[in-house]
Formats: sequence, C-alpha cells, structure tokens
Amino acid sequence: MSAGLTARGVVRGFGGIRAVDGVDLAVPPGRITALVGPNGVGKSTLFDCLAGATRPDAGRVLLAGRDITALPDHARARLGLARTFQQVAVFPGLTVEQNVRVGAEQRRGGTARALLGLPAPGRAAARAATDRALRLLDLDPVRDWPADRLPPGTLRLLELARALAAAPRVLLLDEPGAGLDLAQTARLAAVLRALTAEGMALLLVEHDVELVARLADTVYVMAAGRMVARGPAREVLADRRVAAAWGEP
Repeated sequence: MSAGLTARGVVRGFGGIRAVDGVDLAVPPGRITALVGPNGVGKSTLFDCLAGATRPDAGRVLLAGRDITALPDHARARLGLARTFQQVAVFPGLTVEQNVRVGAEQRRGGTARALLGLPAPGRAAARAATDRALRLLDLDPVRDWPADRLPPGTLRLLELARALAAAPRVLLLDEPGAGLDLAQTARLAAVLRALTAEGMALLLVEHDVELVARLADTVYVMAAGRMVARGPAREVLADRRVAAAWGEP
C-alpha cells in the first residue's frame, strides 16, 4: 500500500477529446516528483483530478491507499492533501499571517472561523503551524503586511506557506518557481528538500527545466494526454525523445 498519492488509469475528457488518457502516476513520500510537458497536453487537467477540483471519467486516485476519487478538494485537504495554483490565489484583504492561518485551520475544517477571528479547537497548534510556515518561507518580517502589498514572487511564497501550514502529507505545486528571483528560488529549493527529508510527498508541475533538474527525483513527461516517459530526472531530461515531446530543439 502506497503512503503517497497514486493515479491509476485516470481518464478525463472534454467534448469528446481525452485531455487525460489512461494515466498512471505515483507520488511517493520523501521524494520530489515532477510532471512536465508542453502546454495543452493535459498536465493541468491531471493536476485538478489529483487535487479534487475535477472528477475523472474513469480510473482512480488513491491517497495512502485510500480511494479518494469521489472526494471533493476540501475533503482531500482534511486527509492531508494540499495544493498551490498556477495563478496565485491568496486573500488580498488579509495580512500575510492571516492568510497562512487560514491554511492551518483548513485541514480541520475551521476556515470560516479563522477568517472571522473566532476561536477553534487546537488554536495553539494552528498558531505554531502558522509561525513555522512563515519562518520556513522567510515571511516573518512581513507577517503583518496586507497580502495585496506583496510583490509577485513573495505572493507565491505566501501561497506555499499557507499550504504548508495545513501540515499536508502530500503537496501538489503548480509552477512553484514562476516569478521568483534567485534568492527566492534558492529558498524554495531548500524548503522543498527539507520537506521531503521529513517524509512529505511532493508533486510539481514546472516549465523551468533547470529547476526540475535541480529538484526532482523522478520525472514524468506528458504528451497528448498520455505519459510518454518516466524515470530519474537526469536520465529523462537528457533523452532526445523527451526534448522533442517537450518542444525543445
């Protein structure tokens, strides 16, 4: 039984076209798995099937061996699955700390209480999770800033901090390196490696080949809705067939 996240034969179509066509994927604990490929090949659709934003037409999604295919995203969050988005999604009217606190409350179903500032069971634990996430992403100096005052790269780190505050077992990252400067990218890499050392399972969808090569243990390559390659990052990224599928010369 896998302790991470697994997709088995996942199919999702739109208007008679299979955006995801019988895909198998494994995201084991303690490893960084990358999903790559050109735009329009089904990566985002598969990501949404894994996260619970959309339900596959066929196949199964398993979390620690439990079938979660029919569960919505909020139910998956309570079981230990968290995600970030390609287009950063934060609460602009809240401070940095309040945004991260929402993540700490979300897994227990206390998001509304967090937004309203109401007490909830485990408040001390939520505060500790919030403080840790802020420190990890070097956001403590701006914890009292309104989120809408942050530059794009810092906003992306804020979204990641909110996801981490939920203490997930599996973390899905959609373009985590987009908009980050060199220092922030280095911080991201260090944090993700530290998380896998703690046993977290990470899946990232990323277009930055250098970041994928630097971080990923295993790489899956999608083309036309199917997996066309899988293996250790260095081997897969050096394969000319993969470069062709990715649209590289």
